[in-house]
Amino acid sequence: MATAPIRVVIADDHALFREGTRRILDQQPDIVVVGEADGGPRAVETTVLLKPDVVLIDIRMPGLNGVEATRQIHERAAETAILILSAFDDDHYVRALLEAGASGYLLKTVLADDLVEAVRRVHVGETVLHPAIVRKIPQLLAPGLSRSSTK
Repeated sequence: MATAPIRVVIADDHALFREGTRRILDQQPDIVVVGEADGGPRAVETTVLLKPDVVLIDIRMPGLNGVEATRQIHERAAETAILILSAFDDDHYVRALLEAGASGYLLKTVLADDLVEAVRRVHVGETVLHPAIVRKIPQLLAPGLSRSSTK
């Protein structure tokens, strides 16, 4: 019995990035891109309307930033896994997005195979973090704790 493909929405304000990401994902037999959005409000609307399994979302988008779009998607389409795909790894973004309900956070430097695997993993309920984000977790969990005080 064949399983249904993982349905994905791509939300990014750069058309070329959306197109390239779509091409990578559409090559997979178990993944289908069902929609795209070029800004935060469209990301929320498209996700609520299409109910994808996974939404890939950028942080800096017009109309509604990725943090607020993530929060709204998490509230209105809780069954959709939210995977952040951004060029930014600032501590405040990481913390805010994970608190808003993101299932994962990748940097746009990620390899195509790693992106595909991350989509599959968040779809089954795993949390996926780029290695650069993982290194930030201790300081995000205990911001007052410095390296020198742990010796």
